[in-house]
Amino acid sequence: MNDPLANDFCSVCHNNFNIPCQANCSHWFCGNCIMLVWHHGSALQPCKCPLCRRQINLLVPGEASLRRRRDPDVAEILGQVETYNRLFSGRANGLIQRMQDLPFLLRRLLRELMNPQRSLPLVIRARVYIAMILSAVYVLSPVDIIPEGILGIVGLVDDLLIVLICFLHVAAIYRS
Repeated sequence: MNDPLANDFCSVCHNNFNIPCQANCSHWFCGNCIMLVWHHGSALQPCKCPLCRRQINLLVPGEASLRRRRDPDVAEILGQVETYNRLFSGRANGLIQRMQDLPFLLRRLLRELMNPQRSLPLVIRARVYIAMILSAVYVLSPVDIIPEGILGIVGLVDDLLIVLICFLHVAAIYRS
C-alpha cells in the first residue's frame, strides 16, 4: 500500500493527511506532524509512534507526497524526513555524510546548550566544552604543527583540520 486509506486520518492532528508518511510500525502520519513529535522529544533519539509506542526507525513518504515534491513546503518536510531516516535508519555513516550532518547537529547542540529547560547531562556538556576550549587554545596559540609564519596560508591547514576534528568530535558526542 503506497498511500493511507481514503477515510483514514492522522492520529496526531486528527485531520486528513497532509504529506502522508508511513512509519516502520505501519502507522500513517502527516510528515509535519511526525516531525513535530520528533522535535518535541529528544533530537538525539528516534521518536516513538504515538499509537503503539514502538521506536520509529524509518519514515516512508507516500506516493501522494512524492508527487507534490516540487511544492517548497512539501520539499522542506520531505527533506526533514530524509534527515530523520539518515540519522536513525541504522545505515553506516561515512565521513562525508557526517560532515553533511554537522550543521544540523551543531545547531541542535547549541539550541540545547542555551535552553535551560532542556539541559544536557553534565558529562556531555563538560566534554563539549573541553573539546571546544582545547581546539580554541590550539588555534590561537603560536605553537603549530605547520607554522603560519614560515609557510603562510598553507600553515592554516592544521588549524582548520583541528577545528574540523573538534566539530566532528562534538557532533559524535552529541549524537551518542
